[in-house]
Amino acid sequence: MTLDKKRIYFLAICGTAMASLAAMMKAKGYDVYGSDEGVYPPMSDFLAEQKIPAFEGFDAAHLEPRPDLVIVGNVISRGNVEVEEVLDRHIPYMSLPDALREFVIRGKRSIVVTGTHGKTTTASMLSWIFDSAGRRPGFMIGGIPENFGRGYQLGDGEDFIVEGDEYDSAFFDKVAKFLRYMPDIGVINAIEFDHADIYASLDDIKVAFRRFVNLIPRSGFLAVNADDANAVEISKKAFCSTTTFGFSKGANWRAADVKTSVEATQFDVFHGDAHWGRVSIKFPGEHNVRNALACIAVADHLSLDKEAVLGALRSFAGVKRRLELKGVVNGIEIYDDFGHHPTAIRETLEGFRAKHPQRRIWALYEPRSATSRRDIFQQEFPRAFDAADAILVAPVHRPDKAPAGQLFSCDVLANDLRQRGKISEHLTIDDMVRYLSKHAQKDDIIIAFSNGPFGGIHDKLLNSL
Repeated sequence: MTLDKKRIYFLAICGTAMASLAAMMKAKGYDVYGSDEGVYPPMSDFLAEQKIPAFEGFDAAHLEPRPDLVIVGNVISRGNVEVEEVLDRHIPYMSLPDALREFVIRGKRSIVVTGTHGKTTTASMLSWIFDSAGRRPGFMIGGIPENFGRGYQLGDGEDFIVEGDEYDSAFFDKVAKFLRYMPDIGVINAIEFDHADIYASLDDIKVAFRRFVNLIPRSGFLAVNADDANAVEISKKAFCSTTTFGFSKGANWRAADVKTSVEATQFDVFHGDAHWGRVSIKFPGEHNVRNALACIAVADHLSLDKEAVLGALRSFAGVKRRLELKGVVNGIEIYDDFGHHPTAIRETLEGFRAKHPQRRIWALYEPRSATSRRDIFQQEFPRAFDAADAILVAPVHRPDKAPAGQLFSCDVLANDLRQRGKISEHLTIDDMVRYLSKHAQKDDIIIAFSNGPFGGIHDKLLNSL
């Protein structure tokens, strides 16, 4: 798609993906600007560095002079004054995923990484592998890969790697973003229920993934988590060639002899019955081993150099907010993790326990996402924290957003955890800081789980401890 004129306005420009797309569009020569509610660091600093103007708040006057195109973020609803102005004046508009497809992906080989868990890390890891192998990929990721320092890259190679989010696209396009990316190569890590504000059931989510698989052309390729029954089920209807990865005996790409230490996680990789190589990554947990296997499967399909792949896996530095070390004070390590689904939290804690079998692990949890503030996983969450020694539970964020009678109970979770032999308290964020200042000791590990800023608890702990 091309525009005779080049004024592109981003409505809700401060989202990570929106700001990244805005930066890519500016690099392509478009006049880019936008607005948002709450233009503040770090995103305001990023936009300023890119010389992209951003209005604070929403006002119809921001759309004068008239832009040639408005890209509408999925946080924007009818009733927003700028949306109403766009509709009244018939200004052309589209969703972020549509814009990404038309302006960036079209003409490239589209590699789309999907799944309820692991897509950010896997897409970041795959981008680093392609970059290290000299493929000069473009990419768009909903996190910040440490190796790149930003979540996007235009790239002049033939490949574009995108994190395929199953969340909806816009108020006028209530379908999963990954259905807009024209996948040539797909990855499915896992399929579980999430996004209760969008999907009514696991079956609804499966429908979205079935549609994704159905978009991959016959000449395409699909890599599927062999350890996830839902993913395997969905992949059976693929028209393209498929491969599987995981720990299951029947997996085409299989991991074995996993050894976890403080320095690294090492494992053998078998392709069928043939030993492919011994892999080393910096991060613990079976989920990260699967992430690496998915990347190896895609890299092998495209004939990337094996030594380049192994080297990139060794040097992959991770993603911000995915078990990110925020600081060490008095021998106490404080980590930030985006985990908010019980499976993701369980896998992260199990991996960290394997890495640090003797150290005390504190898990701090804030029920914040649309799903976790509801009682959907009330019974699953106690087991998710089995690998931790002590769990502090923060109040539900925005409890008013939970449907009547469906509010998650933090008191019930804390009590269930005590029944499982854990130290557990339901505390406000500031009381958590005071509690840990009194009880945390040298060599303890503190991991804060939330899909939001968690009230700045990381800095508060570093200052208090």
